[in-house]
Amino acid sequence: MEGVESVLRRELGSSTVAATGHSGGGCINQGRTYRTDHGRVFVKFNGKAEARRMFEGEMASLTAILRTHTVKVPKPIKVIDVPQGGSALVMEHLDMRFLDSHAAKLGEQLADLHLQNQKLGEKLQKEEGTVGKGAGQSDLQFVDQFGFDVVTCCGYLPQVNDWQRDWVAFFAQQRIGHQINLLEKESGNREARELWAQLQLKLPELFRPVTVVPALLHGDLWGGNVAEDADGPIVFDPASFYGHAEYELAIAGMFGGFDGAFYSAYHSRIPKAPGFDRRLRLYQLFHYLNHWNHFGSGYRGSSLSIMRGLLK
Repeated sequence: MEGVESVLRRELGSSTVAATGHSGGGCINQGRTYRTDHGRVFVKFNGKAEARRMFEGEMASLTAILRTHTVKVPKPIKVIDVPQGGSALVMEHLDMRFLDSHAAKLGEQLADLHLQNQKLGEKLQKEEGTVGKGAGQSDLQFVDQFGFDVVTCCGYLPQVNDWQRDWVAFFAQQRIGHQINLLEKESGNREARELWAQLQLKLPELFRPVTVVPALLHGDLWGGNVAEDADGPIVFDPASFYGHAEYELAIAGMFGGFDGAFYSAYHSRIPKAPGFDRRLRLYQLFHYLNHWNHFGSGYRGSSLSIMRGLLK
């Protein structure tokens, strides 16, 4: 990409920037590896006008996961504007291969990520009333609400991450409701709206058996966003927010890529709560609606059938 090297030289303060020929990408972004004075970097490009917001959300997500010291992610470096229009996210280059021998380790580390905020909360409760509880013990603060500080994108569609104290309200309004609104605007589909109006009334009973503590989520954990290197598992392309840990497993189960060892290791640390399977279908509904909004009506049947199933 002509002109990109000179922008990278300036933005990274590197006298040399050379493409290595290693490239990658999915249905949303394209990526390329460059050699610089500071080592290899991987640069993701997107030509859309709203790409900067998407990449800033991804950078904030990677930073948040990195600070937990649980599961490995590429270190984000900078979001830059590119000469041809659009933006790019510069991050550490990692030599990644398909997740294979480290699947169980990923299950354990993902559970650690999900439990971390809860553990901070428990620690805080213990320390309350303790005189002079060492300030600055951790740079991580307990988060008692659902949402995120910035907009993050699942695919290229922005997620509404406004903070809320009630998980069921957050999920209903800012995840499913938002997707239904987008659908109606684009396709004028009334059937999804009518089914959702009925299903929304049933949500409290799906959550009656559980207390949901905000957990930092990857947010888009399908098989294409996990890998490993010699040291262990890696996750990337996050769309983070604080939500219900169970939400994470919804897209993981939709497109394959995770074996029994992953699930066994995860559930040994976070056992399935009563009603898990029905809530998992509800969380998968978000991803089917999101795919319908991204890729068209091929996902309509699955979306409507989940809603009908949950209404039975």
